[in-house]
Amino acid sequence: MPTLFFHAGACSLAPHIALEWIGAPYQAVPVEFGSPELLAVNPAGAVPALREDDGWLLTQCGAILHHLARIHPEAGLGGGDDPRAQADLDRWSSFFTGDLHPAFFPLFMPQRYTTSREKADLEAVQEAGRKLVRRKLALLDDHLKGREWVLAQRSVIDAYAFPMIRWAAKLLPEGISGWANVTALHDRIAADPAVQKVLAHEEGPKGE
Repeated sequence: MPTLFFHAGACSLAPHIALEWIGAPYQAVPVEFGSPELLAVNPAGAVPALREDDGWLLTQCGAILHHLARIHPEAGLGGGDDPRAQADLDRWSSFFTGDLHPAFFPLFMPQRYTTSREKADLEAVQEAGRKLVRRKLALLDDHLKGREWVLAQRSVIDAYAFPMIRWAAKLLPEGISGWANVTALHDRIAADPAVQKVLAHEEGPKGE
């Protein structure tokens, strides 16, 4: 069966949720960043990584989500079949990959964005990241007005949004309450029994 390599709390939560929504057999293996096990699967040292039965390996969260939606059309997670629906999926996948996800990098790794190691300078980098996260959340919140899901129906893009919304709730001093539509999406996904199962798996003894 397919094997997902994940790290608790990382963006690999998204394909983990998608696999559970699909309902086909799979296994999820926790890995630590920098570990020989992860580097053997992905020399870039990043999660997620998806290994198919025949050994074929796919990395990059967005690519894995698109792949899962395509090979399991019965799950209805691809956002729709017409060209514009597919373009919308690509658009929002690109938003999470290229806009919202990187906005968190200064918060996770401020030392990458300054040569200084002074506490005040590192905090300034993190504050710049927080401002960027807020701007991107505002865009998402505006898009979600009158919508239950990011696309016209529940899709892998909602799974993609979920870990990043969780990061914002944890890392922004004010949390996410100021973005009512983002909060509603988070709560809608978090209440899903399949998602609760995934979170229990990731945050249990094998998680962080």
